[in-house]
Amino acid sequence: MKEGSENKKKSNFKEDRKKVEMKKKRPNLKKGFDDSKEMVKSDADKKSNPKEAIPKISYPPKKEWIKTDVKKGSGSRKDIDKGDKRKRSGDDQKKNEFSKKPDYKGDFKKGTAKSRGFIKGEKSSSESINKKGKVKAQTEEIRLNRYLSIAGICSRREADDLIKAGIVKVNGKIITEMGYKVQPGDLVNYGGQTLKPERHVYVLLNKPKDFITTRSDPQDRRTVMNLIAKATKENIYPVGRLDRMTTGVLLFTNDGDLTRKLTHPSSEIEKIYHVFTDKVVKYDHIVQIQEGVELDDGIIKADKVKYVGNGEDKKQVGIEIHSGRNRIVRRIFEHLGYKVIKLDRVVFAGLTKKDLPRGKYRILNEQEVGTLKML
Repeated sequence: MKEGSENKKKSNFKEDRKKVEMKKKRPNLKKGFDDSKEMVKSDADKKSNPKEAIPKISYPPKKEWIKTDVKKGSGSRKDIDKGDKRKRSGDDQKKNEFSKKPDYKGDFKKGTAKSRGFIKGEKSSSESINKKGKVKAQTEEIRLNRYLSIAGICSRREADDLIKAGIVKVNGKIITEMGYKVQPGDLVNYGGQTLKPERHVYVLLNKPKDFITTRSDPQDRRTVMNLIAKATKENIYPVGRLDRMTTGVLLFTNDGDLTRKLTHPSSEIEKIYHVFTDKVVKYDHIVQIQEGVELDDGIIKADKVKYVGNGEDKKQVGIEIHSGRNRIVRRIFEHLGYKVIKLDRVVFAGLTKKDLPRGKYRILNEQEVGTLKML
């Protein structure tokens, strides 16, 4: 009996031991805790001391922006890390100075192109013009022949002939050297007058009849210069000429090089005229004008000739010609037995009288001037 009871005790002891070990291995359902590492406190202990039931979690210290006691308007702020003040270095202060917006009230006038950074560097030139249209002083040396051209005397090629002839003076001395350069402040004299470089101006006039194409008239008749007197203060002159009773497109400028180019026959500048005759123009004569008509000063032929419009009115003829001979269109028709009642130039070097009333003028824009120089 004793042996049986002892065996029961041993078996009960083993079972109890297994139960204890199973309890130890059983996981705790509460999140974040493990029975194998830490014993859970009883409910009585939690009620008696609730603070210990919630574990405390510590975080790294935060940096805070704190306004310092400074004068109003300074706007300075310091970055403080829990009482530890950080001072800005010298490099930071320099960066802050350069990051300031420029004050245009000081160095530059507000709103000017230079203050806004549109102009990288000013080009010094004798032809430079300010906003009011006035010519600035010469700021660089230029060739003497170009100086004469800018002054409106003649073209550069013609200026070379004047220099060779010894009729141009600089600072009182006759200059015959080709390529001589005029310095800023030099006085250039031609024809007894001291010249001043002018800006190039281009004026288009729709010439009316009964005006002479000349700068002055000894008989005191009306000239085209009276019509453009208020166009500019520069010394401009007509490019070519129109007869007193001829109307239409007439160009004025002080650009000597362009004048020579537009008036030279080799350039073959386009000129179109609208001709009104006293009687019907025969078709055979139109063909003859285009093939060539022999006049006192030689044979002349037109580039194109045809009736105006749909050809119903055969008294009106359009003629395109590049010759610059005096009264050439009138002489052609008079030679064939026609009297020209009215003659109107409608096109010159691509310029027309569109939207330009008779007797009025306008200044050419940059695009039109560029087109003329490319002809």
